[in-house]
Amino acid sequence: MNIYVIYLGEPKEKYLRDALSEYEKRISAFGKLTNIGLKPVSLPDNPSEKEIVSALEKEADGILLQLNKLQGSKKIALCVEGRQLSSEQLSAYLDRAAVDGCSSVAFVIGSSFGLSERVKARCDLRLSFSAMTFPHQLMRVILEEQIYRAFSISSGSKYHK
Repeated sequence: MNIYVIYLGEPKEKYLRDALSEYEKRISAFGKLTNIGLKPVSLPDNPSEKEIVSALEKEADGILLQLNKLQGSKKIALCVEGRQLSSEQLSAYLDRAAVDGCSSVAFVIGSSFGLSERVKARCDLRLSFSAMTFPHQLMRVILEEQIYRAFSISSGSKYHK
């Protein structure tokens, strides 16, 4: 299976880059992971609601351009109001996608202010990892760990306990 992770902004911290590198290496045993990094729109320290909405819409243009290239892929938006799945349920979702003939899944992580409603509406699933808020760059590490875990569950590996 081909997995795409579309995200905004690169992690500055070495420990995050190291963790991403490790999970990307592990995922490669199960499928191809392609990261698509986009540049977030710069905002002032205390942006107005109007400035935030405008930035999210500009970011949406770039995200939707990438999603349009992935015709036939299952598309999943990570957002706090989304549906929460267990690791086993995510694994089953990915398995079902493959059985249904879908050879790729695209996950979308927004910038620090989230995702535009246009992006969420374009996705097949709105997924929440928690009611808590996580830094978007750390969320990428958490997502890649869960992708690896999902593949491990499907393969019957001992990684998932």
